[in-house]
Amino acid sequence: MARDRTPRLLDQLTWPEVRDAAARDAGVIVPVGATEQHGPHLPLATDALLATELALAVAEPLDLHVAPPLAYGYRSRPLSGGGPSFPGTISLGARTLMALLEDVLAGLVQSGFRRLAVLSWHFENANFVYEAAWLAHERCKPTAAQIMVVEAPFAELSEDTMQALFGDEFPGWDVEHAAILETSLMLHLRPELVRFDRAVDDAAARHPFYDVVPPPADFVPASGVLWKATRAAPEKGASAWPEIVSSLRDALAVDLPARPA
Repeated sequence: MARDRTPRLLDQLTWPEVRDAAARDAGVIVPVGATEQHGPHLPLATDALLATELALAVAEPLDLHVAPPLAYGYRSRPLSGGGPSFPGTISLGARTLMALLEDVLAGLVQSGFRRLAVLSWHFENANFVYEAAWLAHERCKPTAAQIMVVEAPFAELSEDTMQALFGDEFPGWDVEHAAILETSLMLHLRPELVRFDRAVDDAAARHPFYDVVPPPADFVPASGVLWKATRAAPEKGASAWPEIVSSLRDALAVDLPARPA
């Protein structure tokens, strides 16, 4: 059965359509996620899926297209992602990730796009996606392309939303991996991929302010869930999602505005 075409997905366009989009000063969002364990209840693609869903949610009113997501991210760290010991977690080194994203951004500039955004969901991608954007900017001079870098689109939720999600027990974003927010958003957006009957509450025996290489065993909870996944709910995701979308849309409208029709 034929599926509906999604014209905001860049890779579903033909090359003449891409040419025309760039000519009218349309922009492109590059979602960056990871292939990483998210406990026994969420898929490995959680970070890439959420980044892509968010990109699509803001694309239309700002005349943005959504590039194919970068589905591999920087090295999963034990204290914020569970680390590399879980089957299915496949990570990139920093130089590989930066080179890959730099090439993607440079290719978009070469195709004529001048309004670009990098949208990362994976916690450990921070700084490396910024460096890739900077390197692409330097490489593409004197082209007047602008690249916006969004590394934590969920990090400034309102007090009311935080209270609805966590009550008085917010543990910090580093240990919210595969826990309340991500599970709630996936229950809201992609419930068919969530095995909520397998969700657990878990925590590392130790969560210090430093890392150790290789990580001690007590840095990593057995399930890969870093906090309380069972407290997630689709209603919480439905409450938080519009705020996340609105916040990103407003930010893009300020620093990556669409050209008036």
